[in-house]
Amino acid sequence: MPRTSTLECSGCPPLRALTFDALGLIKVVEARDKQRGAPQVVERWGDPESSKCVMAVSMIDRESHPLLAVARKNNQIEVLSPVNGDIQATITDANDLDVQSEVNNIVGLHLFAKQNSELASRDCTLLTCTTKGNASIRSIELVDSSTVSSCIDSPKIWNVCSGGNILCCKVDGNEKFALFGGKGVEMNIWDLNNFTKIWNSKPPPKDNLGIFTPTWFTSATFLMKDDHRKFVAGTNSHQVRLYDMSAQRRPVLSFDFRETPIKALAEDIDGYSIYVGNGSGDMASVDIRTGKMLGCFSGKCSGSIRSIVRHPELPVIASCGLDSYLRLWDTKTRQLLSAVFLKQHIMHVLFDSNFDVKGVDSLPCKEQTPTEILVSEEVEESPLKRKKSSRNKEHIPDGGERKKRSKQSKERKKSEGNDGGEKIASRDEGSRSASKKRNKRSIPVL
Repeated sequence: MPRTSTLECSGCPPLRALTFDALGLIKVVEARDKQRGAPQVVERWGDPESSKCVMAVSMIDRESHPLLAVARKNNQIEVLSPVNGDIQATITDANDLDVQSEVNNIVGLHLFAKQNSELASRDCTLLTCTTKGNASIRSIELVDSSTVSSCIDSPKIWNVCSGGNILCCKVDGNEKFALFGGKGVEMNIWDLNNFTKIWNSKPPPKDNLGIFTPTWFTSATFLMKDDHRKFVAGTNSHQVRLYDMSAQRRPVLSFDFRETPIKALAEDIDGYSIYVGNGSGDMASVDIRTGKMLGCFSGKCSGSIRSIVRHPELPVIASCGLDSYLRLWDTKTRQLLSAVFLKQHIMHVLFDSNFDVKGVDSLPCKEQTPTEILVSEEVEESPLKRKKSSRNKEHIPDGGERKKRSKQSKERKKSEGNDGGEKIASRDEGSRSASKKRNKRSIPVL
């Protein structure tokens, strides 16, 4: 049996999250209570299919015309609205070189928000990167979902690695530099304006026993949105490394976290704290300036953590993974606020920071119809009726009468006990006299 958390959940503030699972489903989870509510699944987009497993996601989180891009296992990219789930663009040949290859899936995806605002409102620009290192930037036109979208201009394609497999891809906050790394690929940063490599990391030296750790990066994130020189990377050998381009090519700081590979990393808005999740369900916050652990999150996840996201405004962090749970945590106390079971393996999670709870509280969730809500309200309003005995229908005795009755019942029991004792004694005397008479009759006459 899997391990589950038995902590009491105190609820979370109003928020909206989007989850993406291994069957290609997109589920909308909302907490609509203004004080401390329990989040529920209110919408589900798409049909379950294993070939549509979500590999990478990216969202432009803004009030007007938000966009969501989803890269699937069949090398198809969908651009849709995160508000209602309407598909606005579809790209079928996303890997550009090998469409039918199952080992060249899309692992990196990013929607450019600044470039999108400069272009027309019906266009968007996105960056993709495959496992074999085929990176491309293209601008597509947003059309009806029934037709395949076409590129406005020819996509710009380049290769970010000569060998190995790319496993992590990240774009900085200014959207000018991109970070790539993976199995057999050292962390490298590319300038997206002229598509040139500006920095490449160097592996750490051998230890005192002469053992060399192979290069295998599983996740990475920039430490601050405005600074592309500092970033954090997690490895398959359960190491967390801090790199600084301005200092050196090797890690400035490195420490071990538990004994399983690092699967997810997320930065905090303060600029020096990070959140780490591994393959055994452990999750903790670390001060990257010193490498000291600030604390572990209360409650044990029963599966590998695949995504960690920090809410941009609320002190809430979300984690999801192979245990099919979406968990919401408090960043200050590191306590579990709420957990939602979503049935499938969850690969990614995103927050919608522009969610407004006004006008949504009265809407029923998907799992409960309006008729069920009315029935539940009627049941709550009708009080429970208890059966009363016939003795208490006419008169309900007070405390003094109850005492008197209890004394009378005790006296009755005593009198009954005395009467029973007298009856027993008389019966014993009668039996004795009868036995004497029998003995006299049985004596023979000489």
